[in-house]
Amino acid sequence: MSRLAQRFAALRAARRAGLVIFVTAGDPHPELTVELLHALVAAGADVLELGVPFSDPMADGPVIQRASERALAHGMDLRGVIDLVHEFRRSDAQTPVVLMGYLNPIEQMGVPRFAAAAANAGVDGVLTVDLPFDEEPEYAAALKASGLDSIFLLAPTSGRERARVVAERATGFLYYVAVKGVTGAGQVDLTDVQAQVQALRTHTPLPVGVGFGVRTPAAAAQIAGFADAVVVGSAVIELIEAAAGAGVTGTAALSGAVTLVRELRAGLEAVGGTQ
Repeated sequence: MSRLAQRFAALRAARRAGLVIFVTAGDPHPELTVELLHALVAAGADVLELGVPFSDPMADGPVIQRASERALAHGMDLRGVIDLVHEFRRSDAQTPVVLMGYLNPIEQMGVPRFAAAAANAGVDGVLTVDLPFDEEPEYAAALKASGLDSIFLLAPTSGRERARVVAERATGFLYYVAVKGVTGAGQVDLTDVQAQVQALRTHTPLPVGVGFGVRTPAAAAQIAGFADAVVVGSAVIELIEAAAGAGVTGTAALSGAVTLVRELRAGLEAVGGTQ
């Protein structure tokens, strides 16, 4: 059983919703990324989603775009991200890690080589934002051969039939995009999101995580009432960016983000999970 499957099974048994936290590898600095990951786990993150910096992150809003720019300026690339996961695994063999990024860096490395290197480092799943699930079967096959889960995004605009097919082919968990737009943008219509999540459950036994636009502990707690996991990214990165803008460096630059994750965890604990 994969780390993702084990973690979601444990969450379900405990009647808890999972907390998935996204940060960009190399932001605010590559030397702080592993420390940040450990701190997020200690604060209550159940799954870590590690963004691979890219020069044209089309699905990401301004906050994560700037995080990518900062990481790229520090020399972070796909190989460096994989190395950071390997370092993280030296003292954490349990927390699932998902890479979220774009196809271009993976193709430059070579898909089979990437899949093997990621799996060897301890990556558990990959979400490739700009790769439609039905356009590159060899890619999915390479991930599967290396034991990596294929995570897919589903949006309000996906359509019922496409949602059904994606739900049947995905592994790990499904990531439902709560807003029509980029990460961190817009207001979440939770009534509609709940209906979409319930519809997805008729097509798959996989856990469903909800993200894009989740910014507060209160919103996360509401989503925890009907989803298996809540995904938060931009709100965390904003606090890292604010600390950097205020001239805060080193470990202190991470404290605001870690505090928010503790608050998110507390909010989820207050409402329990969906099962």
